[in-house]
Amino acid sequence: MAVGQGDVAPSQAWDVIVIGSGAAGLTAALALAQTCRVLVLAKGSLTGGSTAWAQGGIAAVLDAGDTFEDHIEDTMVAGAGLNRRETVEFVIERAPRAIERLVELGVPFNADGNSLHLTREGGHSHRRIVHVADATGWAVQQALLRAAEAHPNITLLPGRSCIDLITGRHEQRYSGSGRVWGVYALDEESGRVEAHVARATVLATGGAGRVYQFSTAPRGATGDGIAMAWRAGARVSNMEMMQFHPTCLYSLEVKNFLITEAVRGEGGHLKHPITGHRFMPDYDERAELAPRDVVARAIDDQIKRYGLDYVHLDISHQPPEFVKEHFPNIHEKLLGLGIDMTKEPIPVVPAQHYTCGGVLVDLDGRTDLPGLYAAGECTESGLHGANRLASNSLLECFVFGDAVATHILDNWARFEAPPAVRPWDESRVTDSDEEVVIKQNWGEIRRFMWNYVGIVRTTKRLERAMHRIQMLNGEVEEYYRHFRVSTDLIELRNLLQSADLIVASALKRHESRGLHYTLDYPGMTAPPLDTVLVP
Repeated sequence: MAVGQGDVAPSQAWDVIVIGSGAAGLTAALALAQTCRVLVLAKGSLTGGSTAWAQGGIAAVLDAGDTFEDHIEDTMVAGAGLNRRETVEFVIERAPRAIERLVELGVPFNADGNSLHLTREGGHSHRRIVHVADATGWAVQQALLRAAEAHPNITLLPGRSCIDLITGRHEQRYSGSGRVWGVYALDEESGRVEAHVARATVLATGGAGRVYQFSTAPRGATGDGIAMAWRAGARVSNMEMMQFHPTCLYSLEVKNFLITEAVRGEGGHLKHPITGHRFMPDYDERAELAPRDVVARAIDDQIKRYGLDYVHLDISHQPPEFVKEHFPNIHEKLLGLGIDMTKEPIPVVPAQHYTCGGVLVDLDGRTDLPGLYAAGECTESGLHGANRLASNSLLECFVFGDAVATHILDNWARFEAPPAVRPWDESRVTDSDEEVVIKQNWGEIRRFMWNYVGIVRTTKRLERAMHRIQMLNGEVEEYYRHFRVSTDLIELRNLLQSADLIVASALKRHESRGLHYTLDYPGMTAPPLDTVLVP
């Protein structure tokens, strides 16, 4: 490959590169910075990831009547038995210490006297959700970011869209080792492509929610880390397990506004919008506190059966001050849209919410590729199984962010210095004059994924989706080869790759389990098996 003649920045070497500035990435960075020089790369702003959007809270056993075993069992039940028990135990037993560290960082969790206030969410047998009103993620993001900005060993670089991992094949002296040495990233402001090199690289890039037309995920959740790891040679697992949050606000004015699980946890009822019938007891004995996959399918069934646009989530039977105190941000947002949740129901629909599958990692956060670690939503660690239990997601970020850092630091002597790598090659590309192609393909992917690979699936729908993906693969790859990269093009490429992995995984699972529900295979098979794709 010829050295590029375009506007390309020279490589920079670090001890560790962390890709992503959310809970997982900053947790890892802060722990690594004890002795390492750490570079944190973020697409867009430093607060643009999913962490800042998280309303609910963090699950941890802190109540005297609760136990680790109860939390483990709740997680396994929600995950439909696909979880790896050793991972579930590993994470849950470390939850209380994770909360302590966040308190030390200054996260202002709601208190009840001298104790943290605990709320309850669907699938949990006890009150164990610590929270900052209904904006926990934002408070956590701010605390972690303050600590990272103040640390002399951490460099934060926003506005970097990562393109591909740097591996042995990018060394000046080609190697087929598969060793990861860093990442090529686009400086979104200058248009320059930079080669950032390090002894170890950590993926903390979030999920692939934007592959769907309706999603609560932020704009940048395009599966970047999952797609980059796959292209570099790492296995991915359980990508068919895409969680749909049951209650996203139905509004023509505001898109993708989530109504937290805790509204149901604090007594909210789901009702038919015309008859007022409370329908969840008809589907599950746990009613509104059933796991998300059960609630989402029930709402989907009501909407399709009765030709509805939405259903109602009603908590107006609770005292107004109780509602305002527990959900101040949601209450204020809805008031601005003419909905007073203390007096009337909220119109809601399901929307894609969380990617339960991802890059396969072990308990140290190691991927298949030497030098590459991963943590958070971009991974399949074994914690969530076939369906994530509410408020276990931020918890996973803290525990695995710390686990990654611990393994890197404990084994630092084994991490050799990076070799010379080739700069990004853009000697044979030109500026695009057809941006409409990107927008058209982006929209098409999100529509057919919603219609064919949504809450309820069939083999025929999945095959139709795969046919469209195969056609688009050629178009997008040709576009990528001929034009200079942009953030939109990088995201489109990763979005299509993520869609391909989701559909391929769904076609392999001949059963209905957790989040994967297919009319062609309505029952569960034994034993539960992960869907593992190998590049």
